[in-house]
Amino acid sequence: MRFTPTPEQQQLGELVQRFLAEQYGLEARRKILESEAGWSPRTWGAMAELGLLGLQAPEAHGGMAPAVVETLLTATAMGKAMLLEPYLPSAIVATTLLRELSGAVADDLIPKLVAGSTIAVPALLEPGARRRLERVETAAHPAGEGYSLTGNKAVVLHAPIADVLLVSARTPGADGLSVFAVARGAAGVTLVPYRTFDGRLAAEVHLADAPGALVGAAGAALPALTAAEDVGQAALCAEAVGALQATLDTTIEYTKARKQFGVPIAKFQALQHQMADMLMHVEQARSMSYLAAMHAAEPAGPEKRRALAAAAVVIGNACRFVGQRAVQLHGGMGVADETPVSHYFRRLTATSISLGETDFHVKDFIAAGAPAEAR
Repeated sequence: MRFTPTPEQQQLGELVQRFLAEQYGLEARRKILESEAGWSPRTWGAMAELGLLGLQAPEAHGGMAPAVVETLLTATAMGKAMLLEPYLPSAIVATTLLRELSGAVADDLIPKLVAGSTIAVPALLEPGARRRLERVETAAHPAGEGYSLTGNKAVVLHAPIADVLLVSARTPGADGLSVFAVARGAAGVTLVPYRTFDGRLAAEVHLADAPGALVGAAGAALPALTAAEDVGQAALCAEAVGALQATLDTTIEYTKARKQFGVPIAKFQALQHQMADMLMHVEQARSMSYLAAMHAAEPAGPEKRRALAAAAVVIGNACRFVGQRAVQLHGGMGVADETPVSHYFRRLTATSISLGETDFHVKDFIAAGAPAEAR
């Protein structure tokens, strides 16, 4: 698959890389990770000033949607930096969801997300849903000028710092799903916060007659939810590639510096073979991230479903293989908090979990049918 960014797109990617290299080095990230807040509002504000929060916003709101290549390059750079801020949930998934749903609530929220003054995160999956967006038991009932929501949402990334939760729910008289904007601090909203394996903020969200504003039309949100999830998955794949490449680079540098029997261990043929295997996984993941990005913005269809499922399988496997092999090649230092590889291992492991089980995506791949050229 040929992938050649334009000079303007390449400049954006390089700008993001320089910004993160200068402002988000390992020590700076460590301080943010160990802070009580767990993220950097300063970094978030700088990202807004650079226009990075508007890649999925409509042009009418100062955005660049769909910005396929720009999102891929930006997400890849953020994966290398192991960003702790809510870029994918807010700037990518939530913004895409609001753009697809449109309406007064979306028009009010999107400019705030682009400016960085408001953070919105999707609260879509429920306990036992197994990644299926349509498996929703959360209920919304009319209450005054809005709605009252009751239900539970699981593993909501960055919920503790979000201003708004975008909650999927079912409404009386509507067969499909609806989406509601719920203020995190509203009455009836309870969060059980925690840190994920790689240190990011997350929470279980419990709603008990929580007030919410309907976004878009009632019962018609599933296509928008699926579209936003697809764009988010493609961005997560790109982010994974950034972390994979950085893990490989860090491992190569370590094996050149670490000596055994008076020579760098990079000269040992057995270790060279292992690093060659790591390189193969990284390059396969890179190609699949391009494929996912190119299909993510397309209308729903079997080719899109197959591409995203295949990318999730290949990249998820790469995250596990490269992360584990990097730790092995570092020896005891591979799990030391002072070394970059230990943090990359955690991020890659968390990413592989976020991408989902191989069996899940293989079933999706098969269900989508044979590609057109094979029929």
